[in-house]
Formats: sequence, structure tokens, C-alpha cells
Amino acid sequence: MTDAIISYEPATGAELWRAEAGDADAEVAAARSGWAAWAALPLTVRIETMRRFGNVVRQRHEPFADLLARETGKPLWEARTEIDTVIAKVDISITAYAERTAQRRLDAPMGSRMALRHKPHGVLAVLGPYNFPAHLPNGHIVPALLAGNAVVFKPSEKTPATGAFLVDCYRAAGVPEACIRVLIGGPAEGKALAEHPGIDGLLFTGSARTGLALNRAFAGKPEKILALEMGGNNPIIVWDTPDLHSAAVLVIQSAFTTAGQRCTAARRLIVEDRLYDPLIETINTMVGRLIVGSPHDDPQPFMGPVIDNQVADQLTESFLALLMRGGRPIRHLERLQDDRPFLMPAIIDMTNATERPDIELFGPILQVYREQEFDAAIATANDTRYGLSAALISQTPSLYDRFWAGIRAGIVNWNRPTNGASSSAPFGGIGWSGNHRPSAYYAADYCAYPVVSNEAEAARANIGIGLRDA
Repeated sequence: MTDAIISYEPATGAELWRAEAGDADAEVAAARSGWAAWAALPLTVRIETMRRFGNVVRQRHEPFADLLARETGKPLWEARTEIDTVIAKVDISITAYAERTAQRRLDAPMGSRMALRHKPHGVLAVLGPYNFPAHLPNGHIVPALLAGNAVVFKPSEKTPATGAFLVDCYRAAGVPEACIRVLIGGPAEGKALAEHPGIDGLLFTGSARTGLALNRAFAGKPEKILALEMGGNNPIIVWDTPDLHSAAVLVIQSAFTTAGQRCTAARRLIVEDRLYDPLIETINTMVGRLIVGSPHDDPQPFMGPVIDNQVADQLTESFLALLMRGGRPIRHLERLQDDRPFLMPAIIDMTNATERPDIELFGPILQVYREQEFDAAIATANDTRYGLSAALISQTPSLYDRFWAGIRAGIVNWNRPTNGASSSAPFGGIGWSGNHRPSAYYAADYCAYPVVSNEAEAARANIGIGLRDA
């Protein structure tokens, strides 16, 4: 008998949704049977279908946000914001398709014409994460469908209900069922989909560990497109700024929004030595005022629980491991309920630690480093295999020029948080944060491949040199 996939509410532990695990072979076969007809439709039809999808989500906004909030534990205000981004992705993707992959005429010699067009890959697999279970997979799916691909989407086993709801919205908008498939399942089903010979590419958002395994698996498959959006060990530097209140707010927003469960969350705070004591005191006081609670609490919390008890336990163990490596606790990671994954954020000074683990702690733990010189701060920021997001909080433009030139990251911000990237811009990183295929606005680039055609209406040709006389 097929195993059931059960979704539980992080805030209450109540069962929210269940379904039987799906079959990768069946879902890929269905997608292969339908994608050619979808690709053959005029682009205007696919655009109009995506616009209808946006309207369907708009009509279902509140039940969608409620489901997402209960399944992830996010505050309702944040869940509503995520649904807003799902809707906004449609117009952004249409504009990006026109700019990045539109049909063009190029100069050509001898009266011929050169055409640049784009073709869909075929069947694309999408593996979605649990932290943004609607927005992030939607960021792959909408541009993939616009380009004429069929999609097999496997949501995270931690947030399957949100994934199923999202697929229902596509189908209600008129996307053929064969062209948008949902594969419910756990790691085994995800592995079967990723390895399936019937897919033409894989679009992944998730951990570096899984992304590296996928990269190795696809190394011998150059015919398949692979787009990897992975995590980050992101730095935020505070240097030469008089407004410590604003700096503290930006650090807290960077590190603890979504309970630290963002790939762009600040994991490491690097502080100018003379600002260390007043800044840390301001941050610590402000963190103590943060409301951690359930999605529908009133007043609304700043952040909810992490996704489940297993993750909460792992984060607790990770914090203890930092202590054992010489970290000095500023604020301990506090478990608010023994049986639920509510965590008060932790802050730990790792300046004099015997080891600085280069890992992504996907939760509300902020590591702090103090530095005397700005060049040393940049070196500490770059002391990572990741390269997703980085930010500088400073009132000195020349320092930002040095920061921008020296930092290794795909997102580089100034007096802004490390997170909250816009879908109207490319999104991605380097190193262990991705494989140089940025998503968001540039997703169109990996959802279709360019085809260049040299064309003439009649065949006219001769050999003008190198022939013997007749």
C-alpha cells in the first residue's frame, strides 16, 4: 500500500491534510502526453491563461493565505504577502518573457534574414521548498508554462497542501491537466522525479546539500537543463553608522523574519569594534520585545514557529555545537513550548571561537563577529563557500563602494536587509548558493532555449572560387 503524506500544523500539531504518495512514472507520462499541444498554442493563449491564473488566485486569496499560514506556521500577515507575490509573478513573467526570450530579427547578409526564437525544453520538474511553498515554486512554474513547457511539481513533504492548492488554481485557470502535474511524496518520490529519463530539466529550490547531490547526478546529462537555487551563509556588516536603532531593525529583519527560514536571511553579523557594545545591546533589547506566536494570534506576531519539532531540535543542537566551539552566548535559543517548535531568536558571539562552521543554520540563530578594520570585515564576510546575499549598513558611500567591489554574492544591498529581494530583478548567487542560473526575472532564460535561423525565401547559391573550368 502506498504511504500517506500527512501535513501537520506547526503551531498546534493538528493534522491539516493527507494524501497518498504519487507515482513519478505516471506523472511524467501524463506531462509528456500533453506538453506538445500546449507548446503549439499561440503565446497569446498561454499569456491569457496565466492572467486567468492570477485572477483565480486573487479570488481565492484569503483561503489560500489561511492554508499557507496554518501549514507553515507563518503569521497571517506574512502568508497574505506571499499570496500577493504569487499574483504579481504573472505580469512580471510576461514582461520578462518579452524582454529575455522574445522573437527578434537580426541583421543578415545577401538579402537573407536572421531570426532569433526560443523553444520550450519539454517536461520540466520543479522541486519546491517548505519556507515559501507557493511563491518559490510559482516563480519557476509560471515562466515554464509561458514558454510552452509542461511541469511536474513536487512540493515539499512538509507543505503538500499548499502545493496541491496552487496546482488547483492553475487548472481552474485553464492550464490542461496534462501540463501541470503534482507529485505528492517524500524524498523517495523527489529522487525518482529528479532521476526520471522522461524529464527535460529540473528547477530546484532548497538546501545546498540536496542541490550538490543533484548537480552530481546531472553531471553526465548535459542534455537536461538544471537550475539550482540553494541557501546562503549570508553576512550583514554594520560599520560607521550613527543610527543604531535603524541598524538594529535592519539586522533583526534580516536575521529573524520568517523565523530565519529564508535562504537570504542574515546568518552572520559583522560589527565595527567601536559600535559593538551599543549595537548588540540595542539588538538584544529589541529581540526581547519580538512577539513569537501562532498564525492567527491577535496581535499578530513578528514570527511564527519553525516548520516542525525535528527542525527545532536540530537548531537547538546546532546552537549547543557553536557553544562547544567557543561561541559566547548573548541570547540563548529558547524553546517556548516543549512540544511545539516555537523558538525565541538566539544571538551568539563567534569572534574568538576555535572553529567557524560554514553551514546554513536555517532558523533564528545569528552569529556575531567584531572586527577592527573594514577590509577584515569584508574578508570575514567572504569566508564562506556560499554567495547568495550580503548587506552593508553604513552612512559612508565610499565604504559601500569598497564593499560592493569586494563582496562575493549575487545580491548586494546597502542600508537594506539581506532578504526581501524583488521578483522584478534576477535572483541567485554563486558558490554553493546556485549554479549561475538566477531565477525571478531571469527565470525565462532557463525555461526556453534560443534557436537562431538564417532564412531566405528562395535558394540562391553559387561557388565562386575553387572550381575547375567546365
